Amino acid sequence: MGNGAQALIQTLIHCGVDTCFSNPGTSEMHFVAALDRSDMRAVLCLFEGVASGAADGYARMADKPAATLLHLGCGLGNALANLHNARKARVPMINIVGDHATYHTQYDAQLQSDIETVAKNISTWIKTTPETGQLAADAAEAVAVAKGPPAQISTLILPADVSWGEGAEAVQPHKPQQAPPASEATVREIARVIQKSGKKVALLLGNRVLREDGLRAASQIAEKTGAKLFCEVFPTRLERGAGLPAVERIAYLAEMASVQLDGHEHLVLVDAKAPVSFFAYPGKKSYLVPDDCTPHTLVQTHEDALASLRALVEAVGASDTDPKLQSAERPELPKGKLNAAKVCQAIGALLPEKAIISDEAQTSGVRLPSFTAGAPRHDVLALTGGSIGQGLPVAVGAATASPGRPVLALIGDGSAMYTIQSLWTIAREGLDVTTIIFNNRSYGILNIELERVGADKIGPKAKEQLDLSEPAIDFVSMAKGMGVPGRRAATAEEFNAALEKAVKTRGPYLIEAIVPSEYEGLKLKVLPHMLNALGRVPSPVAKAIKKKIAP
Repeated sequence: MGNGAQALIQTLIHCGVDTCFSNPGTSEMHFVAALDRSDMRAVLCLFEGVASGAADGYARMADKPAATLLHLGCGLGNALANLHNARKARVPMINIVGDHATYHTQYDAQLQSDIETVAKNISTWIKTTPETGQLAADAAEAVAVAKGPPAQISTLILPADVSWGEGAEAVQPHKPQQAPPASEATVREIARVIQKSGKKVALLLGNRVLREDGLRAASQIAEKTGAKLFCEVFPTRLERGAGLPAVERIAYLAEMASVQLDGHEHLVLVDAKAPVSFFAYPGKKSYLVPDDCTPHTLVQTHEDALASLRALVEAVGASDTDPKLQSAERPELPKGKLNAAKVCQAIGALLPEKAIISDEAQTSGVRLPSFTAGAPRHDVLALTGGSIGQGLPVAVGAATASPGRPVLALIGDGSAMYTIQSLWTIAREGLDVTTIIFNNRSYGILNIELERVGADKIGPKAKEQLDLSEPAIDFVSMAKGMGVPGRRAATAEEFNAALEKAVKTRGPYLIEAIVPSEYEGLKLKVLPHMLNALGRVPSPVAKAIKKKIAP
């Protein structure tokens, strides 16, 4: 028997949680001390939002939860944006949040806060352990809930005296819960819709069926029945590349998503939600399923998504149908003055085998899917909750979970500044992460949104709120200051050379790509009018316009 912190860590390890992304304070010092007597891997992060995002990226690649160690309600609050993204990604995670000693809370000390209220924003399971003897059991329950089904976030609040109290003993994990498949009646009814309705059908794939097995099963259905395959706009983890079925992502811009879904009379949701607009816009629809299209839900979050999809394969008679696979092909290396499209082209040309892409390129990454479609097999981890500042921390977690695989973090300049501290952890841990900063010196996506929302005449004060050019941010210097080597590229040839060096050399590297905004000047002014026109032109014309803007 030992103290509470020792029993807590040992219980987590018994339950398969062997990695902790930490940003501790005074209340967590007994947990920190207990690390020396354990096999827990502890990764120090300089900001709580890095710790929470790293635990998200870890879970996406390891298919099991990591823990975070956070300091009081303030620390949990600092982690909240990337915990929001993790909740939308539906990944398992356990937050260990230190608190004041139980007898100290009565004094309302300077850092006293209502931790449980903060945790309610992102946690399914929340508990403050009142005594040392109960801590290990609470930890085992937290892990069991996080693992699911469905996968979710647990928050265990750890008072300091419960942590340092003696007489605690680790416990064994709960028996894993097995997810049932969708009911036979549900599968049968959806198979009938796909096979016998005589109408145009699409499958919208999400989360757990965007790996190889799920993609192959969905492609068998598509090849057998003529159904169209889509996937979520921001998938948790999407396997793609040569030798895998290709799937078309729903567009971020609602007007383009409507074009993609137009003409379909049935939409089968496979571990995905019906698509909605990210925001409300004056005079525009929020719910993007066409009025004459009927949605059908194959699988609930607590059910086995892959088993349910395989059952649907059998139900439509596609078991012997070969899936359609993406052929191997790469673009040529680009030349001349650098822009975002050429950066994406170079990535497609040089992407290494088994790469993991943490994609937060924002507007600069519009061409990435088309240039990497036939690249060697890779995973894409996207911005699931839309809260920027995820890309670098998720890369930290993905690289920690997959030490044999190269990671590319594609980050907009504005996004990078939210969690730039990630670079220090990447250097400290020696992670094989190549960071590419698309530096267009603006919040490019917000320039588009400012034009789309129908705001009043846009003047200089408004434009200043979205401009990052004065002073210019020097990402190479910042990276070197945190131990990450790098270089700046303003031409395609410079970028090609830098990326070739990065993918051939294991370890951290940063490339600052100086690129113009993808949408500026006349192109930015015209974009809202083009988007508005999509709903008024014939469907083939609208699809051609969409493909031109965002292939």
